[in-house]
Amino acid sequence: MSNAQILASVDIVALRLNEQQRLELLLIRRAREPFRDQWALPGVLVNGRCADASLDAAATRALNEKARVLPRHLEQVATVGSASRDPRGWSMSTIYLALLCPTTALEGDDLRFFALDEVLRGTPALPFDHTELVAQAHARLAAKAVYTALPLHLLQPRFTVTEALGAFEASLGQAVQHTTLRGRLERMKDKGWIADTGDKNRPPMGRPQTLLEHRPEPGRVFVFDRSVLV
Repeated sequence: MSNAQILASVDIVALRLNEQQRLELLLIRRAREPFRDQWALPGVLVNGRCADASLDAAATRALNEKARVLPRHLEQVATVGSASRDPRGWSMSTIYLALLCPTTALEGDDLRFFALDEVLRGTPALPFDHTELVAQAHARLAAKAVYTALPLHLLQPRFTVTEALGAFEASLGQAVQHTTLRGRLERMKDKGWIADTGDKNRPPMGRPQTLLEHRPEPGRVFVFDRSVLV
């Protein structure tokens, strides 16, 4: 690569909530050098030979061709660049945060979910600066979880208050008062973003819980009038 060239890419930080209500990160095994066979973020190069009309289009291509998943929420987080993050030379990457349904299944042996907290601690060790990119995207999720309903996109469209509590606590990394969150959800119900389904889930143990339905407006996230931490 000549000194005049810059590698540009889009990388996806795709998160899923598992049955233990812990966040998991989707990684792909690299098929080529550098760092062949290592686990990394799914992403694509962006250049004049690609048909991407925008960064968002490139992110959609990365999701379709590499991650092979359909997110419930996708947003751009940041763009980073330096001469040291890629052994091939000067490079820049635009990071996207994708939130997946908890029942998301993977297509192919080259894809796998890893516990997010373990990845952030270095297991597995990710190539390039991908661990830092993951940390930035996770920080965005945690920051927005304080004042928005973004964690609901980690749940199935029908969910209970207890499941919502788990999604918020996993996103924030700290406890949330059940009554506080219920009040925020009631506010969403008043605005038409959540509806009572009239159905209940019936777990093997415990009391039945009312099933709510998330009805987000396309391209928007509900903003609370107060923090979920107070």
